[in-house]
Amino acid sequence: MQLEIVTPEKVILNQDVQSVSVPGVEGEFQILENHAPVISVLTKGHIKLEANTKLPKEVEDDFHKVNGKLCMEITGGVIEMNNNKVIVLTD
Repeated sequence: MQLEIVTPEKVILNQDVQSVSVPGVEGEFQILENHAPVISVLTKGHIKLEANTKLPKEVEDDFHKVNGKLCMEITGGVIEMNNNKVIVLTD
């Protein structure tokens, strides 16, 4: 599935991933390929990707490894999943 992470300054990531976990207001949840359409508010926490995800050089510093996952810290945002495309708008 396609994952796009966007901040007001730039597009952090736009590539295929196997899964993504995000901090929802009701708790962390994971999205996999063919997930039902969803829109949710995100809280402070981490966007987590599988460790085997190949990041572009220019965004490697935005992520760090935690428990075998690539993590990017966020303070909040919104996520939309539709037709195997995930868009995360964050600050």
